[in-house]
Amino acid sequence: MSTLDILSEDEQLVVSTVRDFVDNEVKPVVRELEHSDTYPEALIERMKHLGVFGLAVPGEFGGTPVSTPCYILVTEELARGWMSLAGAMGGHTVVAKLLLHFGTEEQRRRYLPKMATGEIRATMALTEPGGGSDLQAMRTSARKEQGEGGGEGGDKATDSGGYVVNGAKTWITNSRRSGLIALLCKTDPAASPAHQGISILLVEHGPGLTVSRDLPKLGYKGVESCELSFDDYRAPSDAVLGGVEGKGFAQMMKGLETGRLQVAARALGVGRAAFEDSLAYAQERETFGEPIWKHQSIGNYLADMATSLTAARQLTLYAAREADAGRRVDMEAGMAKLFASETAMQITLNAVRIHGGYGYSTEFDVERYFRDAPLMIVGEGTNEIQRNVIASQLVKRGGLDA
Repeated sequence: MSTLDILSEDEQLVVSTVRDFVDNEVKPVVRELEHSDTYPEALIERMKHLGVFGLAVPGEFGGTPVSTPCYILVTEELARGWMSLAGAMGGHTVVAKLLLHFGTEEQRRRYLPKMATGEIRATMALTEPGGGSDLQAMRTSARKEQGEGGGEGGDKATDSGGYVVNGAKTWITNSRRSGLIALLCKTDPAASPAHQGISILLVEHGPGLTVSRDLPKLGYKGVESCELSFDDYRAPSDAVLGGVEGKGFAQMMKGLETGRLQVAARALGVGRAAFEDSLAYAQERETFGEPIWKHQSIGNYLADMATSLTAARQLTLYAAREADAGRRVDMEAGMAKLFASETAMQITLNAVRIHGGYGYSTEFDVERYFRDAPLMIVGEGTNEIQRNVIASQLVKRGGLDA
């Protein structure tokens, strides 16, 4: 059975359309864009026209919503062509889901229609220069200012005073070109436990918000990863996601379930591209009078690559189906992200081995896959953090379900 058979006919068409886009429009230009570190403006525009940025937005807001398994397979196709394109819609989708699940009606109607078309692209701002994976130790703060409509007894999250934001974030993808940033920050630094003082502010570019620099990277070229600086940035009081302070940590943890599934799907795409290139090369390249796939060591590499890739895809799709069933999937998403990213790293390394010297050449795509794969190991929560999450949930749930 084809993987696409798990989807409806309409969803199969969505995946097939993206696959054709990758084969016909991405692959012919990706090497030049990658090595010139050029922002893929034309490809992003095509993704807008294809509806890629509206896959998590309900129809009432102008989107074309699909199941999570369909979203996974679309992401895989994009990453198969260029992982950076899949990254360009990853955080955007998480923010759309955050708005859908937790946003006020006004927030949803303000942002989701423009997000569906890609007119507004969104990103998350979580990581801080000195914080890493410890989000509760963040220093970025949003101080509530009392406005004329505030007064004693007023709703602290909805009066007219607004917030003054100070702090810094780093490794924020798409932050120069995103019109909306879901900023994780402390609205009550004295709260105990700390997560009860954390909120998500929906912020836009303006005075006090500076994109201080683009970070140089091993891979993941094209799209920008930046440092953000907030210096007395002012956000309106209705910028709090959902309208109530102190809910941001739990909201973002829920959003990261989608984010980690998306990273797993990116890893599937990179691993699949490396495997497909290796399989083709192993049939074309001859040594000692026969194609190199017939040499046992190369054949074993190919067998292991295909087996691991198939297992990673099935694990990721399982987690996606569980998410659509409304279940908590922090453990399942963590497993998918952990296994798929480690699989992609091993597959890309074996792809270099199969290609020999050509695998190290920029004239072949294998070296790009090898540079892109490590991002999935450290992105959206390191794999060490994923193992902690999995272990914690195993103890909490009493093991694995039968």
